[in-house]
Amino acid sequence: MAALFRKSSNEKSAESPPPRPIEEGQLSGGEGDVVEDQDDLHRGMKPRQLNMMAIAGAIGTGLIIGTGTALKNGPGSLLIGYALMGFIVYIVMVALGEMGAWLPIKKSFSGYASRFIDPAMGFATGWNYFFKYVIVLPNNLTATGIILQYWLPDINVSVWIAVFGVVIILLNLIHVSFFGEAEFWMSLIKALVIVMLILLCFIIALGGGPSGHRTGFWYWKDPGAFAQYTTTVGGTKTVIPGATGRFLGVWACIVQATFAYLGTELVGVAFGETPNPRKNVPRAVNQTLLRIVFFYIAGVIVLGMAVPYNSPRLIAATKQRTSGLASPFVVAAQEAGVAKLADAVNGLLLIFTISAANSDIYLASRTAWALGKDGQAPNMMQRTNKRGVPVPAVALSSLFIALGFMNATKSAATVFGYFVSLVTVFGALNWVAILLSYLAMINAMKVQNVPRSVMPYRNILLPWGAYLALFLTVLVIIFNGYSAFIPHFQIDKFMTSYIGIPVFVVNVLAWKFIKKTKRVRPEDVDLVTGRRSWDD
Repeated sequence: MAALFRKSSNEKSAESPPPRPIEEGQLSGGEGDVVEDQDDLHRGMKPRQLNMMAIAGAIGTGLIIGTGTALKNGPGSLLIGYALMGFIVYIVMVALGEMGAWLPIKKSFSGYASRFIDPAMGFATGWNYFFKYVIVLPNNLTATGIILQYWLPDINVSVWIAVFGVVIILLNLIHVSFFGEAEFWMSLIKALVIVMLILLCFIIALGGGPSGHRTGFWYWKDPGAFAQYTTTVGGTKTVIPGATGRFLGVWACIVQATFAYLGTELVGVAFGETPNPRKNVPRAVNQTLLRIVFFYIAGVIVLGMAVPYNSPRLIAATKQRTSGLASPFVVAAQEAGVAKLADAVNGLLLIFTISAANSDIYLASRTAWALGKDGQAPNMMQRTNKRGVPVPAVALSSLFIALGFMNATKSAATVFGYFVSLVTVFGALNWVAILLSYLAMINAMKVQNVPRSVMPYRNILLPWGAYLALFLTVLVIIFNGYSAFIPHFQIDKFMTSYIGIPVFVVNVLAWKFIKKTKRVRPEDVDLVTGRRSWDD
């Protein structure tokens, strides 16, 4: 196994003398400048592409469809869940932004974990992130096929998996600027769709629908803001009464919101292919707050105004396959007497799923490339062609499309639920790694007497916010599988909710055992290499 890997650059740096402290205002030059290697990613992502990806790149079915399942727990529970997780996501992004603007590297999250914590942590983080996206990739392509079956029921889902699988592979084999352009336009369409649906629900709530019924915040009073947690297992419906039931309803929304926000860190991977990170990274990170407040928070508020949580249409929609009929926004229109919206939303959902699958290959391939660069994946993974595309990494990521053919004959709702649970813990573990890397960097700066004022981008919520976000994220990871114990223990839900944790821990321990890595001491952390000149 060792022959497949080369020695990590972080392990080499641990043997060299610690970097000298940086005084405030000091410039980095020479080896501190970011340079392009021949076998390297190219900074070909345009700023406007990065900004649009930051605004709408990660918006997907979690918001358009998943909010319906969460709304069954009440509009108050829905708002609390999305607001709390929105805070965590924003902290994760600004922490990533501070690191990316000051010490921009192309190895993404795994590179920071290896550099600031331990190469074993970087190994586990990278492979965790890789598997997160290659697992959800076939699910997004399956969803694409199911959406098309709304109009073409006689064509098997596997046909669409193959067709769109080839399309997104080709998009990822062209220069990154083409990928960025495709994501720019798909993200723009997604943003316009969300704006349209939010305005539609808002107008309906104010009485602008065909029924003329003005609801306002009436549904927060009747049937209420918080519903009792309800679950159905094997055809048996179980309702948890009282305060416990309402609390579990809030927690269910928190877990669902975690899934909806996953992928927000997409722009963190794209930082490595963006010119002038010191300028463009903070700008992209700041777009995250706009997206959280307007798209997510405003979206769930107007949904709670337009649809009661006990609506029979809403309950029926949550049992639908992944299509326009499953969207609570369509339910809101149906409640107000607006017909035919399901067809339009179903067509627009195609943009969401294709964009998600396209991003899945991009994120997985760049993660595999970063692991190859750090000697934590086979050497061939680090190779790029003359256009800066990591072809072997794209090929490896694309192989997992074949898993979609296994899903084609199963119940879409069941498969989607399993993948939600599995991907949620993988994504939350990645947030933990980002926050731990950031806190390790801040600690190293204190030990090496490096003032935080030297950083070109600083956020007022850091570093204290990182501690709070880390605590809350760990809570979500520990208790995200609560439903596996209600009303009785269910091994399938338990496994999909928690399998990611032992996999992550085993990866850390295995790499430490194989490579004999050690934790990077604060005084040895490299705070020089990769730092850009203030004049670039």
